[in-house]
Amino acid sequence: MTGFLILAFLILAAGLVAVPLAARFGLGSVLGYLLAGMAIAPVLSALKVDVEALQVFAEFGVVMMLFIIGLEMEPRKLWEMRRRLVGLGGGQVLLSALAIAGTALLAGEQWQTALAIGMILALSSTAIVVQSLTEKGLLRSEGGQASFAVLLFQDVAVIPILAILPLLALPEIAAMAGAAALNGAQAHGPALDITGGMPAWLGGLVTLGAIGAVVFIGAYLTRPVFRYIARANLRELFTATALVFVIGIALLMSLVGLSPALGTFLAGVVLANSEYRHELESDIDPFKGLLLGLFFITVGAGIDFELAAQEWRTVVFWAAVVIAVKLLVLAAVARVAGIREQAGWLFSFSLPQAGEFAFVLIAFAAANFVLTRELADMLLLVVALTMLFTPLLFIIYDRFVARAYCAAQAERAADTIDEEHPIIIAGRGRVGGIVDRMLDAAGHRATVIDYDSEHIEQLKKFGVRSFYGDATRPDLLASAGIERAKLLIVALDEREQIDKLVRYATSNFPRLHVIARAKDRDHVYHLWAMGCRDIIRETYDGALRMGRSAFEALGADQQSSRAMADAFQEMDRRSMVEVADLYRLDIPSWENEPLLARIRELRSEWDPKLRDQIDAIIKRGRE
Repeated sequence: MTGFLILAFLILAAGLVAVPLAARFGLGSVLGYLLAGMAIAPVLSALKVDVEALQVFAEFGVVMMLFIIGLEMEPRKLWEMRRRLVGLGGGQVLLSALAIAGTALLAGEQWQTALAIGMILALSSTAIVVQSLTEKGLLRSEGGQASFAVLLFQDVAVIPILAILPLLALPEIAAMAGAAALNGAQAHGPALDITGGMPAWLGGLVTLGAIGAVVFIGAYLTRPVFRYIARANLRELFTATALVFVIGIALLMSLVGLSPALGTFLAGVVLANSEYRHELESDIDPFKGLLLGLFFITVGAGIDFELAAQEWRTVVFWAAVVIAVKLLVLAAVARVAGIREQAGWLFSFSLPQAGEFAFVLIAFAAANFVLTRELADMLLLVVALTMLFTPLLFIIYDRFVARAYCAAQAERAADTIDEEHPIIIAGRGRVGGIVDRMLDAAGHRATVIDYDSEHIEQLKKFGVRSFYGDATRPDLLASAGIERAKLLIVALDEREQIDKLVRYATSNFPRLHVIARAKDRDHVYHLWAMGCRDIIRETYDGALRMGRSAFEALGADQQSSRAMADAFQEMDRRSMVEVADLYRLDIPSWENEPLLARIRELRSEWDPKLRDQIDAIIKRGRE
């Protein structure tokens, strides 16, 4: 018990020290965990801790991570990714395996060993890539989604690789190696496979049956089970059920020779539309985070520094080969698939490392006489070094590639506006886009100006024309015909930009009708003081609709709920006008005593009246 407590304390303390320091210096949590593992490696060695066994346990964090990702991905989205799964994933794995195998052949390896090395090192790290992309908010970007599609295909590719490796066995390696040592390596190979002794057709049927069972359990059994557990009203019981569900599916996939991570991902996709999705995610997420951190620490601690010192030239050479070859392959595959510019760089920089499945495949290949023990140990160092280098690639992307594209976008010259309409829309994001579509449906054409060049290029593919440029620039507004325009709709995202444009428009074009987007109530007062009289709070209508839904949920009928919301809206608008007349641009609201006093008076005056109105509406609804 004491030894276990010492080990747990040591690992947790190392993570607590290293990860915040790494995050502070912009290195990311993954590199922090890896460095923590390297720091405590001598202590773990002195305590005779089996790091490899600990790593096998920690790999379950990858299983949980893919389950959570599956929960956030509906089957429709997965179907939409099918071409990228096969095209990007298949192309990357095939070309990377052949290129690395060719390099191994040139280095003097036999073709069987070279092919095994190529297949093993062609796979990338799901844990590092997904964790890094999620931390940076890039997982849902074009480059992030392409990277995720490749990782999914690689999880599937592990299955045929496991089937091919035993066919590459070399008799001379079997003769040289001791049976006892190789049997020890076998322990880290694939788990028990009940399909191993079956004919191919029967094994295939059993595997398909297991996949069908996962879909059936996720679609039909989880809801009644979780409803039953929910009746106990014990949070820890629900957490235990979620863990049993994930572990059980992972076990089922292992028994039929499939990737546990792939099975739990499939289960997550099936449960993506379940009412228990968010509950499952919140229960599993802490375990996922801890186990992933433990996995990265074990990777760092598993580096054989003595062997690395002896063979550092070979290790560095092969790590450089893997990263360089995969970078070139990824760049070529991205270009063929039409993933260009910043997204293409992100895709290429995300996946050049070897992955966590390599640890399993290397041990399996050694156990099946495909790799010598010495070569297997060297490849383990190569895998660890490429994983250690990956966070540095993300740093290079952040500080050079992404920054360069941002600078290029800032320096890009504004488009020449060659059309003129009586309506100008500044900003075509989630607000301006809807307004533009509504106006267009009614036959009103608008000149749309937006500062996001990537978004404008995407809109062009859908036949939507917008002009790139800073809508607050007077020269650009002049070229759009603001002097002759009837309506200016300010739908920009940043408050400073909204204020700048509204101030310019109201000061210089008094006959122009300006509709401005406001970020909050204080911003409404601010724009009113600038002279704008048509102001829309961006969350106001949504909040009113939510309030109506709350009334209905509490038993009011639809008509009464709408009447109560209308009463609130009318009183709120009338009181806002009175307050807005007292607003001053030169001092903050909380220091404007006349404004604060009037707000207090209005609340004491209007709140009882509003309550009486709503009571009357409820009474009429009941009658």
